[in-house]
Amino acid sequence: MALRTAVAAPFRHMHRDRLRRPEFIYFLAIDRRWMSRDQAGSLIAIALREGLLREEGGVLVPSFNPAEVEIPLGFRPSEDIFQQSENYCETLMVRIAETRGISQQNVAAEMHALISDGFDGRLLPEAGVVILARKYGVPFEDLVEKLRDSLSGPGC
Repeated sequence: MALRTAVAAPFRHMHRDRLRRPEFIYFLAIDRRWMSRDQAGSLIAIALREGLLREEGGVLVPSFNPAEVEIPLGFRPSEDIFQQSENYCETLMVRIAETRGISQQNVAAEMHALISDGFDGRLLPEAGVVILARKYGVPFEDLVEKLRDSLSGPGC
């Protein structure tokens, strides 16, 4: 979530839907002083790899709507965003939230209610989020293998 927030911030604060690399780096490194220029460049590479950004004609374009990302007051990304790999459970929750037009917190609450009420707590969050995706017709097939691989990790 912090990675998505860090990527959304330049677009939100500059009120733009496209940014050139130098503008993106300027915002993160010089305007906000959240990281060094090299780290900002690394953040772009991570966001491109994770599918949060795409490059069109030398311009960075988010693959999600930055206006829908809540940026907490006083937000400052931690160093963890450079080490973390994508949380696929969270990615699927975001898809469900965007499809249904609700917050990710509501999706998480519904998933936890499903797990505790419907399965007496005996269902993994990864399975719970897939059940919700199927219930609401949200595509998840591209994430099934990644979710399965993430079962040994920290979970949702």
